[in-house]
Amino acid sequence: MNQTRHPEHAARNLAALLSVCLSATMLGLEISSIPAILPDLERILPADFRQLQWIVNAYTLAMATGLMACGALADRFGRKRIFMIGIAVFGMASLLCGLARNAPELIGARFLQGVSGAAMLTCQIAVLSHQFRHGAQRSRAFAAWGITFGAGLGFGPLVGVLIAALAGWSWVFLIHLALAGVTFGLAGWGIVESANPAMSRLDLPGMATLSLAVFALVEVIIDGRGLGADNPLGLMLAALGLLAIVSFVIVENRSARPMFDFRVFRVRPFLGALIGSAGMNFSFWPFVIYLPIHLQAVLGLDAKAAGAMLLAYTLPPLVVPPLAERLLARHGAGTVIPLGLATIGTGFALMLLAAYIRADNWQALLPGCLLAGVGLGLTNTPVTNTSTGALPPEQAGMASAMDTSARIMSLSINIAVMGLILVHGIRSRLPVHDTPAPELDHLARSIAGGDLPAAGRVGWTEAHAALLAGFEDVMLYGAICAWAMGLISLLVFGRKTKEPEAMCVPA
Repeated sequence: MNQTRHPEHAARNLAALLSVCLSATMLGLEISSIPAILPDLERILPADFRQLQWIVNAYTLAMATGLMACGALADRFGRKRIFMIGIAVFGMASLLCGLARNAPELIGARFLQGVSGAAMLTCQIAVLSHQFRHGAQRSRAFAAWGITFGAGLGFGPLVGVLIAALAGWSWVFLIHLALAGVTFGLAGWGIVESANPAMSRLDLPGMATLSLAVFALVEVIIDGRGLGADNPLGLMLAALGLLAIVSFVIVENRSARPMFDFRVFRVRPFLGALIGSAGMNFSFWPFVIYLPIHLQAVLGLDAKAAGAMLLAYTLPPLVVPPLAERLLARHGAGTVIPLGLATIGTGFALMLLAAYIRADNWQALLPGCLLAGVGLGLTNTPVTNTSTGALPPEQAGMASAMDTSARIMSLSINIAVMGLILVHGIRSRLPVHDTPAPELDHLARSIAGGDLPAAGRVGWTEAHAALLAGFEDVMLYGAICAWAMGLISLLVFGRKTKEPEAMCVPA
């Protein structure tokens, strides 16, 4: 009887794995393909620079704030059920994105994409853990998941520009409708339902206060007008965000089952890994949003050439992880994670040097892009293995959730911060001294989005020089942040060079 059932069991496992891998690919593509088409969205929708930032950030913020809730709902009502609901809503949200007629509609649809993406992401690991329980089979399943997620992130920029060039920007979103349909069918047939009602309790106060804090902070940064009497809304949002942060800390410390247990910060390997997790998103990933603008508006590359150039930035993380795992096993997380962050920072420093010396030469930018990508590859896998291996098995779920939340929230905040630095860098270099502040802000944001013809009386040459200077400021920020976070993680890990064997648990 078992022999006759075995082929069908294997086929269903394969279908389940394919559904998880397809959903991971969709999530990766929606993070990295959209930045590559931002110049198209700016021109066609049209969208201003602030709206371009929210087109990206609506997705990441919604995903960050929905992870914990979706995880608890999956435990309570079933991982397969929530996973399939997430797939269906993601497909519908992608349809709404493709049909959007203006920037606000696209931002709203992207928020819905992010919420459904959180449902898919939080269920992927749970589904694989339940469906593939034995050593070699389990390792292969998680390896396939990691490779496909990384492929979506790595090839996303090129996929985005190619689809936009061949079929139009809307198909960058609409293609997910077909992918979601296939994924839904595979998941329905192959995934075995699992649940854990005992773990279903929602930390609603924690989720609400943290979400409000991050949203308020991002909005204040994107607004970019500073905090003063002339910006009462900004003052109110800043106060609301500060109150939400204080409330979050109080709520989590008093909760019997917090989503963020601050006591785990006393575990130095976990805290060091979390700093490394955030460090990648203070530098490498937020710059993906702005690099296409630099490649097209500053270096003069067309969309296809810019997409190909972006591969130099996003593909090394797919190649380097095996080396990172060997270094982790030999030298420990306390060496490898700071090394990875330092390498990212050095990559940004090389990009900055290229901008100073050979501003219009993409070949000069190439070594820095490659080195930053290598640094990410050195950091990413050790961070995941260390954060999940530093705590007892019963806390692995919380460790993974905290790691993912640290990544996505730091990404959302630093997308806004890099945009603010870019705009202020441009504004400070524009040779316009008698222009009213609101008009100057609008001009700087237009140039930051790559719209150099909008410079008007300033002139294309002056606008181009200001945009390049703004990007130099952003690259400097990325280098300093990566180096600083690397140093902090090194100090947190301490002098110990090799972590316990549990630190090297396969992802």
